[in-house]
Amino acid sequence: MFEALGIFMRWLHIASVATLIGGMLYGWLVLVPATGVLAAEARKALADRTAALYRPLVFGAIAALLVSGGYNLAANPGHHPRYYILLCLKLLLVAHVFAVGIVLVTKNPEHRGRLFGGAAISGLLIILISAYLRHTF
Repeated sequence: MFEALGIFMRWLHIASVATLIGGMLYGWLVLVPATGVLAAEARKALADRTAALYRPLVFGAIAALLVSGGYNLAANPGHHPRYYILLCLKLLLVAHVFAVGIVLVTKNPEHRGRLFGGAAISGLLIILISAYLRHTF
């Protein structure tokens, strides 16, 4: 039973990361450039609609990442100090992605492209650090 819970939590963590970071990459590389040719009113309407549709995914992914990440950390204690240093760096980047995600779906700012880009880059760095930690420790 414990093994099945661990597998489920790992899947939940990876699926939530894919949802959150994938959405940021899509917004940065596809949505923002595509809306650049629209009139200001149409661009705002599309941004409002996409933010409303992405909102439950962002909040669901954040909640799932907090639960599954906490579980994964509690289930695998006793690492090297270098692991915890990199984990803290990763968590700072995670806080950035969470904050930007919340701003993008609640405030709908004008500089969406920069926010999507910064969060996407932070997300890719999080995945890189995670891969290193998983491989090394």
